[in-house]
Amino acid sequence: MSAPRTIDLFAPADAPARSAPQTPVRPVAPREAPRPSASPPGVPLWLGVHVPALAAQSAVGASRILQSLAMRAQRFTPRVSLAPPDGLLLEVRSSLHLFGGVEGLRHAMTGECAQLSQAATLAFAPTPLAALAGARAGRPFEVLDAAQLTGSLAPLSVAALRWPEELIGRLAGLGVRTIGQALRLPRAGFAQRFGAARLADLDRLTGRADDPRERFEAPVRFRRRRELPCESASHALLTAALRPLLDELGRFLAARQCGVLALEYRLWHRHAAPTCCVLRLGTPLADAAQLAQLLDERLRTLALPEPARACELRAGLPVPRVLQSSGLWQPGEQGGLAAASGVELIERLRARLGPEALETLTLVSDHRPESAWRVAQPEVCLASAAGTSHRPSPGAERPAHASGVGADRFAPRPLWLLPRPQLLRQRGGLPCWRGAVCLEGEPERIETGWWDGRDIARDYYNARDMHGRRLWLFREREPPHRWFLQGVYG
Repeated sequence: MSAPRTIDLFAPADAPARSAPQTPVRPVAPREAPRPSASPPGVPLWLGVHVPALAAQSAVGASRILQSLAMRAQRFTPRVSLAPPDGLLLEVRSSLHLFGGVEGLRHAMTGECAQLSQAATLAFAPTPLAALAGARAGRPFEVLDAAQLTGSLAPLSVAALRWPEELIGRLAGLGVRTIGQALRLPRAGFAQRFGAARLADLDRLTGRADDPRERFEAPVRFRRRRELPCESASHALLTAALRPLLDELGRFLAARQCGVLALEYRLWHRHAAPTCCVLRLGTPLADAAQLAQLLDERLRTLALPEPARACELRAGLPVPRVLQSSGLWQPGEQGGLAAASGVELIERLRARLGPEALETLTLVSDHRPESAWRVAQPEVCLASAAGTSHRPSPGAERPAHASGVGADRFAPRPLWLLPRPQLLRQRGGLPCWRGAVCLEGEPERIETGWWDGRDIARDYYNARDMHGRRLWLFREREPPHRWFLQGVYG
């Protein structure tokens, strides 16, 4: 008898059969890769915050506390959403490495709640509704892997979804008391009996459907009110009640890297109309201590009609401010900190004497010398000291039409300009001012102002009188070609 024929089951179909017996080779199964402990970076991770004490607050009080907590939470992530009346949601996947992971972020957020005297329960989950449900459950809930979400939600009560009591009672009559039991019900029958909206809730809960959340936007203007412990007209009590409001304003502005140019401190009375204390600033400020000093100066000048029972702080529209670092020189060395000291002095004088007590000169983008400046409040001066420079528009750097010296480089201007040009006598076609004058250099021609009916066409000259004083003169280009004195150099 011939040896039995062995067929290779792993050989191609058209391959010849092997006659020699062979030991079959078993394929080795590949080693299973370790399962990741968390979802990849692209998968969202939501932090749900539940504040149980807000249920006992009024609607206005709960909303105010929730918004304050949301503003504090924006230092962890810009994606913060309100879940009224007692919940908050933060998308924190990209923020974990900045705050020491999940535990570090949990500790930091708990501290923010404690600063508002609120106890909160926190939960982490890949979907926002799951994070809220886990936080409302009142026990540790932390799911970082989306594959484990359904199993982790199963033991939670359906009451965590905040469905109507009537619906929860109907589910309980069917023996459905947990989320896992609700998920095991047939989808078509669940939608027919309890509504498609509740089935959509379950889909958003488990991540089968998107759950977009409206991002919280902090209020643009700052406005806070505080009741006083007792009616009082004491300056010390009013300033003490103001300080916490200013501290909160400082945090409000620091989060936006902005400052304010106007503050209003309003005092409410029992019978009289509210008393308003307005502080106007020349440069954007955000430091609470400096604002407190300036407001204190204004409060000292107030005369209250009767004791105050509440106070309110209102801030103007936040404006960007220039952030500064400390200078190399100490005060008194090479002018160190002189600009900052000047800003503080001017602000204090404005607060004590009123905003109209100080004035400054500012440039105007106009080629006509008599119209190139105006009297204004010290905003421009203070902004220059704070690190920003005020420059005229590019059109003001060169006259509309120039020849001679002004054609290549803008000629220097005298510091002292006359209030209005002074008509000069002429002798032999040349100007005279306390005697003969000598013209120097090439003329500079300025022709502009046609758009407002005050157009000029002049040729400007530098000149010296008999005593060596430098003058700035011009000659009209239109007949009768008169000469005028415009300014005197120092």
